[in-house]
Amino acid sequence: MTINPYVPIVGLLILGALFALFSVGIAPIVGPKRYNRAKLDAYECGIEPAPQPIGGGRFPVKFYLTAMLFIVFDIETIFLYPWAVSFGALGKFGFVEMVLFIVTVFIAYTYVWRRGGLNWD
Repeated sequence: MTINPYVPIVGLLILGALFALFSVGIAPIVGPKRYNRAKLDAYECGIEPAPQPIGGGRFPVKFYLTAMLFIVFDIETIFLYPWAVSFGALGKFGFVEMVLFIVTVFIAYTYVWRRGGLNWD
């Protein structure tokens, strides 16, 4: 009799779910119950939270520029890993293409740097 290869995976998922449910269920029972004003306040990196308008506030454009810059470097990393794995098989063509890609990303980086996109004021 052979065991289905998915049984250990399903068992691990069930074990993980049971552990999570047990941890969440037992925490209110055995956890400390000393509440004070500091514990009930919202925590924002140690800074007192500023009151927000009813409809939410406007975000500065720098938040979006930082997010786009992160995506650019994330995409660069996604392209560098497969290239590094298959570097030997690609030869000179792969090397030239990656140099052009890195130069393009470097030009975008210097543009953002010169425009002050990396300064967080």
